Amino acid sequence: MERVKIEKMVFGGQGMGHLEDGRVVFVWNALPGEEVDVEITKKKRGYREGIAREIHVSSPERVESREPESYLSTSPWQMMTFDAEQRYKVETGKEAFKKLGGFDLPELEIIGDEAGMYGYRNKMEFSFYTETKESPIELCFYARGTHRKVAVKGSELAEPVINDVAARVVDWLNAEEVNRIDLKTTIIRSNGKGEAIAALFVKKPLTVSAYPELDDQLKGFHVYFSDPKSPASVPTELLYSEGANHLVADINETELKFGLLSFFQVNQPIFQVSLEAIQTFLGNDTDIVDLYSGVGSIGLPLARTSKSVTLVESNAEANVYARENVERNQLENVAVVESPAEKVVNEIVSDKLLVLDPPRAGVHKDVIARILEVQPEKIAYLSCNISTQARDVEMLMDAYKIVDATLYNFFPRTPHTESLILLEKR
Repeated sequence: MERVKIEKMVFGGQGMGHLEDGRVVFVWNALPGEEVDVEITKKKRGYREGIAREIHVSSPERVESREPESYLSTSPWQMMTFDAEQRYKVETGKEAFKKLGGFDLPELEIIGDEAGMYGYRNKMEFSFYTETKESPIELCFYARGTHRKVAVKGSELAEPVINDVAARVVDWLNAEEVNRIDLKTTIIRSNGKGEAIAALFVKKPLTVSAYPELDDQLKGFHVYFSDPKSPASVPTELLYSEGANHLVADINETELKFGLLSFFQVNQPIFQVSLEAIQTFLGNDTDIVDLYSGVGSIGLPLARTSKSVTLVESNAEANVYARENVERNQLENVAVVESPAEKVVNEIVSDKLLVLDPPRAGVHKDVIARILEVQPEKIAYLSCNISTQARDVEMLMDAYKIVDATLYNFFPRTPHTESLILLEKR
């Protein structure tokens, strides 16, 4: 253990201080102004990472976490007030945009809901744990920075139906005396209506006498074989399927169908607020191209007030749902293009407005080049990764100006945030 005075919060979610030898150390479970004993978990060239195990001088912004044994695994900002969380997200966001994009956002604000800082996630993935060979199976997460498993009953971040269904899955596994060694994870999704679907990922086929019963809460249950050589729970073969393999959520008067493994925003209430900001910025009766469109969670609600919308998405499953969502909502002004965005840059034209909601890797360089070539009048860029968004926006700044930038707290109790930057052609 090393005693450290925490100086500031940094982008990524840790407190920063200095060790006695002068090295920088980034510390989980630590707030500015605190003096803490740090267990070093990683030694990197020029810096260290660690976890505060004992707090000698506590910040007035520290609060008791709801999940003291496991919160560092999933939501390491449970130990601060919501006001502090909001402020640190703005401070670290401004710093990241300046350092990584080279531009200042002095008026940057964040939108969040203290009443909704728990119970908001509509997707969770749990691993499994047994204390001994004879012990019952439990849900678990991995302790931050280690391969050690921490048993949990569920997650405070999850919609309540997810925790209920997770408990039912565990009860079923124990009743059927399934060997924990044969299991990978379970993924459970919900839709804000008290409905869920679940998938169990296994390393070998199970021999069981029955499966969890479906009802108004659990709408579908599926078992996938997943390659044991891969650490990720990726479906290799469907072994069992009963009930629904999708859910339907209501987003701004639009019904959106999505699958168990589809990308879908995890915090529907705050997402809808950001969607309203995008709609206001782009205006009515416009032509819009929505790149990285998924199942249409942005583009289809916009289509209700737009002249036309073109959805561009590379994922085949997402496109199946996008087409079904177009029909479900009786939208006749929407086209769906199944392709990586960089392969169909001709869809980006000067007289159509642009929506960008890329994965964490950001916008492909060929898409940036096409934007700079044809220069659409307006761009709404929503991102879950400020680092790549800052990089992309910097490349667009010669032709565009930022008219608004806002953070949306899609991920309360974690260091993560969503960022919406609205750009107009200079």
